[in-house]
Amino acid sequence: MEKIASFTIDHNRLAPGLYVSRLDRAGDVTLTTFDLRFTAPNREPVLDQAALHTIEHLGATLLRNDAGWSDRVVYFGPMGCRTGFYLILVGELTSTDALPLVKQVMDGIAAYDGPVPGADAGECGNYLNHDLAMAKFYARAYSRVLASADNTNLNYPE
Repeated sequence: MEKIASFTIDHNRLAPGLYVSRLDRAGDVTLTTFDLRFTAPNREPVLDQAALHTIEHLGATLLRNDAGWSDRVVYFGPMGCRTGFYLILVGELTSTDALPLVKQVMDGIAAYDGPVPGADAGECGNYLNHDLAMAKFYARAYSRVLASADNTNLNYPE
């Protein structure tokens, strides 16, 4: 079986950052998958499950309500390894293109004060598993990473 692209990245050298994971074609449309890496894989603790879930709910809501980007958002969700998230946007984009949007979403999560969207039994399959305080903590920390982003954490290590 052929190894998929995300398994060809040396995770032992990967730092928190915003990376283009892959570009895919769907007919005439290009989709860009971004790797929003919150923690250093295999070296830092993974994200707490309840906070990860809350970031997913808030991030998806903020992205799909953004006037400039909502029609280009295909998917936002957590990585199975719990070290970050994937964001899929329509268009052939770079990390620099997505950086202001992702920073805005993280700042929005960090500042959010209210009920978690979609966090009731009728709207979520695990509605009791949320932690807004920890989600805000992680979003603030990742926002600081994005604020100082440069070539080392906007491009996968060679």
